[in-house]
Formats: sequence, structure tokens, C-alpha cells
Amino acid sequence: MRLDKYLKVTRLIKRRTVANEACDAERITVNGKVQRASYDVKVGDVIGIDLGARSVKVRVLSVNEYATKENASDNYEIVED
Repeated sequence: MRLDKYLKVTRLIKRRTVANEACDAERITVNGKVQRASYDVKVGDVIGIDLGARSVKVRVLSVNEYATKENASDNYEIVED
């Protein structure tokens, strides 16, 4: 799954366009490297998100095409804030 879509499906970022813009602005890292929105997310990747005052790192536990609001956070675990 594309990085921008994963961020939207897991609700780490509310909109896919915002996720895409964050990738273009080099605010999203995967395993310590800045990645484009088209990066293919895999289980075990560590995604760093640096938006404004909010900075978070998460580890990908699963990659699902769809997620409800209740189970969206089951796709990742927070590594550090």
C-alpha cells in the first residue's frame, strides 16, 4: 500500500492530500529516510511523522486496505512521541 494511503487509512493523518503534501515537504520518514508518497509500506517499517508541534514514530504491524475508526490503531504501535 502507498505511504500516503496508509497514513490516511490508519488515521495518522486525516486526509490523503495532506499526507501527500507532508511527504512532498519531507516531513515523513520511513526507517530513518525521507520517503515519497508512493513508497510501498511493509510490516515492520518505522514511520516518523513530523507535523508542526506533533512528532510521532510508529511501527507498522499490519497493512489493511480498510480500517474502521475503532480498529485503525491496531495497524500500528507507537514507538516514541
